[in-house]
Amino acid sequence: MIYEVRHRTLVRYGARVRLARFNLRLRPAAWPGQWTADYGLTVDPAPHLLEERAAAWPVHVVRVAIDSPLTQLSIESRFRAGVNSAPITPQSDDPTIGTVATAALNDRDIGARAPAHYLYASPRAPLLAEIGAWVGQALEPERSIVTAALDLAQRIKTEFAYVPFATNARTPVEEAFAARHGVCQDFAHVMVVALRLAGLPAAYVSGYLRTDPPPGRPRLIGADAMHAWVMLWCGPTRGWVGFDPTNGCITGDAHLFVAMGRDYADVAPIDGLFVGGSGQTIRAMVDVMPVGA
Repeated sequence: MIYEVRHRTLVRYGARVRLARFNLRLRPAAWPGQWTADYGLTVDPAPHLLEERAAAWPVHVVRVAIDSPLTQLSIESRFRAGVNSAPITPQSDDPTIGTVATAALNDRDIGARAPAHYLYASPRAPLLAEIGAWVGQALEPERSIVTAALDLAQRIKTEFAYVPFATNARTPVEEAFAARHGVCQDFAHVMVVALRLAGLPAAYVSGYLRTDPPPGRPRLIGADAMHAWVMLWCGPTRGWVGFDPTNGCITGDAHLFVAMGRDYADVAPIDGLFVGGSGQTIRAMVDVMPVGA
């Protein structure tokens, strides 16, 4: 599946600001089974500094600095991407949770995708005892890892209500878990915490999800959004497998990978600071258009 992606972010400030500094994580990082071409980034007003920076995770970071006064900022990312990974389903010879947990502890890789980076608590994904109690025996060491993780994703979809605007990017995972509602970011954090409590390397993924309009109706331009899901390291043979707890499924060709980190803070599409002004509003408009649709 090939897609054309356009992501525009419009930031409006309550009053004129003197300068702004941002990190952008909008260009897809390299990932097996996916390619990206024709990437373009437009920032208006034009920044005096725009540079790429190395990251510790599979994340493509661009640093933006604007020193001239401004009241509005427009950021547009465009690219073409293809997803050609084979469908993943549970297999009879999948390793057990206990086997994978042991393999993760013994793995000596220190690269960006190394399982060791994603085993422990992180700032936005603390290892909460209440999530461990809720999971119970669902992640016992003897269980087949892909089957157990898929069951967990489906359980989150069933037991948690998707409620837009009930939470935001700063909502702690413990609050969303206690309320049993939220959005994709919250559900991904809950699943990451649950898997790490079982000794499994679990990562937070930022990306795009193809959405299809109701039969007979056209796609609404700008109606798509960024999405979040979980990557689980399933041993040296299976490798990383994506699970989408919002939709209760294993990820497929409808999911476009952008960045992977320990939690949302590592992969936020945009973050930074500005000096002056009296607050800001941010509007994001996303189109994920299948080529030929």
